[in-house]
Amino acid sequence: MKKRGEKIVMLTAYDYPSARLVEEAGVPIILVGDSLGMVVLGYDSTIPVTMEEMLHHVKAVMRGTARAHVVADMPFMSYQAGPADALRNAGRLLKEGGAQSVKLEGGARVAEAVRLLVESGIPVMGHLGLTPQSVNQFGGYKVQGKTPAAAVRLLNDAMALQEAGAYAIVLESVPAQVAQAITEKLAIPTIGIGAGPHCDGQVQVFHDLLGLFSNFAPKHAKRYAEAGELIRNAVREYVEGVKEGNFPTEKESYLMDERVFNSATHLA
Repeated sequence: MKKRGEKIVMLTAYDYPSARLVEEAGVPIILVGDSLGMVVLGYDSTIPVTMEEMLHHVKAVMRGTARAHVVADMPFMSYQAGPADALRNAGRLLKEGGAQSVKLEGGARVAEAVRLLVESGIPVMGHLGLTPQSVNQFGGYKVQGKTPAAAVRLLNDAMALQEAGAYAIVLESVPAQVAQAITEKLAIPTIGIGAGPHCDGQVQVFHDLLGLFSNFAPKHAKRYAEAGELIRNAVREYVEGVKEGNFPTEKESYLMDERVFNSATHLA
């Protein structure tokens, strides 16, 4: 797709129904992100997400897909301790979860782990820029690569991941010019989120795309629907319908033949 100049579309999904909807809409790559910690499980960051939680959601997404390539995030501390840990946990995401590849955060410092995974037959997607698992180190969710030195570090990290065998790299919250420069330098695709229009592809979070949360709208996300408000209105209508006796009606009820009912004298 990169060679053809065809933009790559990736979107998150976290369960069976969202995976089915995303695939049916034509998305070729589905990311089961550790962002599920925040948008599905209610954590305040991705850091508490466990391997067992990731496996649970990867399995659900796999049951909802037939064609899309499914990428599973490696959660915090599933690979940071070293390549052996990375191999064991990445193997679980493929063997037990059914994912076709894994994504991990970091550049040169994780290159050895990336190389081992790839040599072991596990495709790896990298992730640079604002890497959410390092939010405490960054001091918050801040744009990365804004100084010349920081931009050069990002490029060097991207080259290290490519050399280690990563097949693509997510660039998150990176100045558009920096993302463009990295994209032009790499032979492998870049997939941006808050990294401007010049990456080879884009990824967004399912809940941001659909406006499922009214209290959070990141700058990099475009709301293509206000599904949260649609759901709230539908539920309010249901509540009112039940309270006012307008639901269920005969249309939503199962009826017995009156003659059969009348023959049951103890009921009639």
